[in-house]
Amino acid sequence: MTLSLPRRITHVLLDLDGTLTDSAPGIIASLRTGFTDAGFDVPSDEVLRTFVGPPLGASLTRMGLSAADAATTIAAYRRDFEAYGMFDNSVFGGVPEALAGLRETGVRLLVATAKPERYARQIVAHFGLDGYLTGGLDGVHGAADYEAGEAQGKEVVVERAVAHAVALGADAGQIVMVGDREHDVHAAAHHGVPTVGVTWGYAAPGELEAAGAAAIATTPEELRKLLTS
Repeated sequence: MTLSLPRRITHVLLDLDGTLTDSAPGIIASLRTGFTDAGFDVPSDEVLRTFVGPPLGASLTRMGLSAADAATTIAAYRRDFEAYGMFDNSVFGGVPEALAGLRETGVRLLVATAKPERYARQIVAHFGLDGYLTGGLDGVHGAADYEAGEAQGKEVVVERAVAHAVALGADAGQIVMVGDREHDVHAAAHHGVPTVGVTWGYAAPGELEAAGAAAIATTPEELRKLLTS
């Protein structure tokens, strides 16, 4: 079922990877190192690209790794990611301007990402995106720092972000998610929140529409207009 956008949007939950930042180069490079260091064959870049966004543990399980092998791979990935991959990353063009425009109209912005929260906050601070968020880095909601091999679904992160928005005064019917992958749409819908899908991220063609995105934005400026019209 596709949820409709509310007439008035007051609070927006923003995905990070593929929505605010082009994080694929660093993530894919660290995944290659992770698989190699863990002693496993490295999947193709096409397959590795599908790992960007969803919880890593879930992606590894989906490709058939056991819990123990996934844990070994994630530990190796994290070592490289923390040292090299985290900031092999960039903000998508037009995103800061769109965020500034949303803030100017009074929309409150929070981040909801499946990335571990300690990484997400470092990345948001590194690129100065915290200045657009309500509460600065306190507005960044990410996955708990779970043990390697465990997966915390994005539904849990969205639940916390929605609760934060409500604490800030949001009506539950005035919150919207923005994301680039189907798991963003599904996680938000689980809590009755519609999603605007963005096409500059990592979704396959038709993925967002099939997942039930309420609307699709092809540029950050189009996103700003969708959320403030």
